[in-house]
Amino acid sequence: MAPRDFTRSEFLALSGLLAGSALLRGTAEAAAPKTPQKPTPGAADAGVAQAAPPSGPTREQMEQLRRSCRASLVLGISGNDGTELIRVGEWVKSQGLTGDVYGNGELVQSFEKRVASLLGFEDGCFMPTGTMAQLIALRMYADAGRSRGVGLHPSSHHVLHESDSYSVLHGLHAVQLSPWARPVLASDVREAREPLAVVSVELPVRWLGGQLQSWEQLEELKRTCREQGVKLHMDGARLWESQPYYGRSYADLCRGFDSVYVSFYKMVGAMGGAMLVGGRDFIRTARVWRHRHGGNVFQMLPYVASAAMRLDEVLARIPGYVQRAKALTEALAADSRLTVLPRPVQTNLFRVFLRGDPAALARQRDRIAREHGVWVANGFSQTRVPGVVEAELQVGEGLASLNDADAARAFLRLLESA
Repeated sequence: MAPRDFTRSEFLALSGLLAGSALLRGTAEAAAPKTPQKPTPGAADAGVAQAAPPSGPTREQMEQLRRSCRASLVLGISGNDGTELIRVGEWVKSQGLTGDVYGNGELVQSFEKRVASLLGFEDGCFMPTGTMAQLIALRMYADAGRSRGVGLHPSSHHVLHESDSYSVLHGLHAVQLSPWARPVLASDVREAREPLAVVSVELPVRWLGGQLQSWEQLEELKRTCREQGVKLHMDGARLWESQPYYGRSYADLCRGFDSVYVSFYKMVGAMGGAMLVGGRDFIRTARVWRHRHGGNVFQMLPYVASAAMRLDEVLARIPGYVQRAKALTEALAADSRLTVLPRPVQTNLFRVFLRGDPAALARQRDRIAREHGVWVANGFSQTRVPGVVEAELQVGEGLASLNDADAARAFLRLLESA
């Protein structure tokens, strides 16, 4: 079945199915359940006829509960009470900055240069969304290349989260390169079943718990694309978190890629926005495509300022987050009822597999939040293995007030009797 045939809740279940089959090989061949899975609270309805509406808290109630917690095992988002806008305004005033017009302004242009330099490129273009940034890059490479084929991992954001925009808007064709269970490798490019204009590689692979290629594998991938005459683009939505694993500068990581996209709202925690970086001529054309996509926002300053005032501080904290993730995952994995992917953890992002019912675990999560003030997971997805679900965790500032032992203890409360 094509990815576009799945609803959001069905996709979440599918991601668990595939991750579970990669992790628990002994039972991975079990058939997927024939009956629809009950969606987690807040998830979209799976489209099952006659289905009763899910019980439990509304999305707003769940978010209010999450915000009331003193600690969290997942990344949070900025408050929605105007605090962030006040912070942005005060920071802009303190820096003596003025606004921009369609991105033409001191702050926006200096930030574009700053990020491009950090990643080792000539220039950058701020984009309202990462989806726009990446579609532009892929379209440009296809127009200049020998085919409309885009080499992708099966869990790529292009395939799963963008409503086939690469195909509908740009006439591009997705070419699946690798199995779900591992990142894209050089051999996948050499053995591609059809010509490729570009390969888009996610660093790290989110749906594999933040897995990364080894440095040698990454360098071979870069070299192979260059030898094959295939452009290499990085989906760096979580690139910031990858640097400690490699122990090299961001410029070294990006060297050999033709372009890179990074996000400012995920790890950085800004209001939104992304950056596409590349060569000077490439970015000049990308700006034209940004206009064609309707992405020339009249004033970009609030989004850029929200990212610029955070970036250095967040990047400095990431190595500590990764170290904490290593300690936390080992503490969790010490309990035989839990399985961690990957192990050892490679970034501050990872997945935990446990037995239980998604709805029941969500109720336990809410109880833990109310009684102990710790938010242990955003949701739980059914996997292919009957009775086994998964949760995505990510260490960040939300764990600053909690030590590793207490964090692990909070998560293990999910397994207590209701």
